[in-house]
Amino acid sequence: MRTSSARRLHSLEDYSTFDQLDGRHPWAEQVPEGLILYPVRTLPGGKVSYFNFELAKEMGLIPKDHPQKLTKKLTDKILETFCVRIINEYDQQKGTRFPENTIKKNKFMATRYLQLQHADKSGRTSGDGRCIWNGIVVHNKQIWDVSSRGTGVTALAPGAVEAGQPLRSGNFDHGYGCGMAEIDELFGAAIMAEIFHRNAIPTERVLAIVDLGRGIGIGVRAAPNLIRPAHMFLYLKQAKLEPLKRAVDYLIDRQHVNKAWNIRLEDKDRYHKLSQEVTRSFARFAARLDRDYVFAWLDWDGDNVLAEAGIIDYGSVRQFGLRHDQYRYDDVERWSTNLNEQKMKARELVRTFAQMVDFLSTGVKSPYGHFDSSPSLREFDREFEQASLEHFLYQMGFPEPHRRLLMNKHKKDVERFFAVHCEFERMKTHKKLHRVADGVHRPAIFNMRRALALMPEYLQDLPMDLIPLVDSREFFSWIISVAATRKDRRLTPNRRQKMARWQQCYIGLLRKIATPSTWEKTVKAVCERSQQINNESRLTGNGLIHIVDVILRYRRKGLSDAEIQMAIEDLIQSQSLNPDFKGISAPSTRKEPETVKNIMRNFLSVVHGYREDI
Repeated sequence: MRTSSARRLHSLEDYSTFDQLDGRHPWAEQVPEGLILYPVRTLPGGKVSYFNFELAKEMGLIPKDHPQKLTKKLTDKILETFCVRIINEYDQQKGTRFPENTIKKNKFMATRYLQLQHADKSGRTSGDGRCIWNGIVVHNKQIWDVSSRGTGVTALAPGAVEAGQPLRSGNFDHGYGCGMAEIDELFGAAIMAEIFHRNAIPTERVLAIVDLGRGIGIGVRAAPNLIRPAHMFLYLKQAKLEPLKRAVDYLIDRQHVNKAWNIRLEDKDRYHKLSQEVTRSFARFAARLDRDYVFAWLDWDGDNVLAEAGIIDYGSVRQFGLRHDQYRYDDVERWSTNLNEQKMKARELVRTFAQMVDFLSTGVKSPYGHFDSSPSLREFDREFEQASLEHFLYQMGFPEPHRRLLMNKHKKDVERFFAVHCEFERMKTHKKLHRVADGVHRPAIFNMRRALALMPEYLQDLPMDLIPLVDSREFFSWIISVAATRKDRRLTPNRRQKMARWQQCYIGLLRKIATPSTWEKTVKAVCERSQQINNESRLTGNGLIHIVDVILRYRRKGLSDAEIQMAIEDLIQSQSLNPDFKGISAPSTRKEPETVKNIMRNFLSVVHGYREDI
């Protein structure tokens, strides 16, 4: 008879949920023309370099009480499931043979979707260029999509389309045509996606990284829904009503099953409800990116974004330390949008959805220009403004009841303060736009997140009815960027007046939600929340690049993946700035080796050094 400890060990090592990821996916049945199916083979020699235990527990892949440790059995299961490569058109054309016992039973799909960087801008040749979908996981009545990038070059890769012939996986003869993923980009995506998730920014998440050696690897992503607007927009662009209807119905059904949208396939007005849902979701998402200075390169094709409004693909995603809204990424063939243009691009996405819904409802595809005055756009504008103000109050440190009170009773006062605050955020250096490593940039010079963190601290020992304003020179020292030039640091009379008005508006809002008897308690609560939300050491895009360099350097020195993962988990925890987020278990009380502490000290030094950067 088994002992209780043996039974518990067996329970902890039950990894049978992984077996759901066998290549089958409902999209392949619903929209068979929306994909290419590939045979898949397992690769030898892979190594698990990162595994997201928290995400795996949410998905039911491992038990909730599983230790934060990769056992041999778990490692083998991860590699068996994800250390794979497609047998692509090149392999098939050359007649390359692989051992039968390495070939998976089912074929895996690479999906088709619209991408503007393809010469054919209708989705006929574009989609997953280096990615396959492993399948779905069903757990606790929720469905999760799982896909892997770096699994070989497909016929949908830009390089393969440009070459006009099948390409060998791993070739570097054509841009975006090797089918591989570099290990540094995978670590960067894993870190930033988990930070965004903890801070309640909708996003894909990285489940695992498999290191294949020579600087390449496989990144496994997961989310309750990995469908992009681009998966539907290609059929709109091609005016193909029947596959468009099936694709949209698939999205609606998935969102209903996952309880994300209150829309059912049986609803006669389901497409109208879809339009309302995406309008609201994209307006709030765009406002969140705008307020948090997150650059995600949105565009109307719906490629770099999830259909339910969330981040996917971290190749060009950056979190800025200040409002650097003139930075543009140079993608060789075209320039990216900038932070200011993201609202417009999200609005264009909503307009494309309006065109799509009209096509579904009438059976006739009307020109895009006919939707310039769509009611969806007016609703988008209203929702964007509302969400921007609400998140601004959140950044100030107000809990939800206070935010609701201020928006319902004192919205004009909120708008006044927001306008003054934005004036400071948008001020740039006197220098002109200049080249940076991956684009062009003209920096902002005021750190207004710091003002939101320091102002309630200043107010803590002051009575509600007698509050002298912070001296203008001191306030200026709070907000001026460390990178500001001598000319940028001029404290003009105009700036003095604006700083006084900022403080008066701030104090005025606090007085709206406090009484003399609750003032001290209110200010203290706002201070605690604001200082967490506006933590001075906030990971930026350039900070992340250097963090990953530190990781790679320690890996070359021979540190174990387990030690590096501990340090990554500590870094992510240090960047959890959302006081309302309850989805993450308490920090571990594990005893960490000195090597991990050294890595973490290096991480924090990098984060602090690039805290105001792009």
